[in-house]
Amino acid sequence: MAVIKANSSDIDVLARLMRAEAEGEGELGMLMAGNTMVNRTRVRCLDFGEVNTIPQMAFQSPGGFEAVQKSYFYQHARERDRRLAQRVINGERFHPAEFSLWFFRPEGSCPAQWWGQWNSGRYKLHCFYSPTQSDCSEVFSTY
Repeated sequence: MAVIKANSSDIDVLARLMRAEAEGEGELGMLMAGNTMVNRTRVRCLDFGEVNTIPQMAFQSPGGFEAVQKSYFYQHARERDRRLAQRVINGERFHPAEFSLWFFRPEGSCPAQWWGQWNSGRYKLHCFYSPTQSDCSEVFSTY
């Protein structure tokens, strides 16, 4: 069962964004990026109070994803990427991104905090950041 509303077009957008942001991290890295993206769509806290759909999440400005400014994002969604997107839409979560709302790829090690949010872990080149319970309790809720 889906944890956010998503039609076929939404799945394509999410699949393309996951690929464009994290393809170099393999399928697990793409799934973790997808966790962050789905979390942004399903919570109503912090910078994401007005983000209600996958396209709003993907193209949020400021605070969205750099990949939407690159041509690679606009290539056709592949079936493998659509399957991965559907998995995170269905609620699969992967540590350290299961409760993250942000990730980025630093030059070196992960800072303990990024924009005031705590590091929840690293996977390959990406550092993931989750809010505190007091900042966004709903990201920690079960589906």
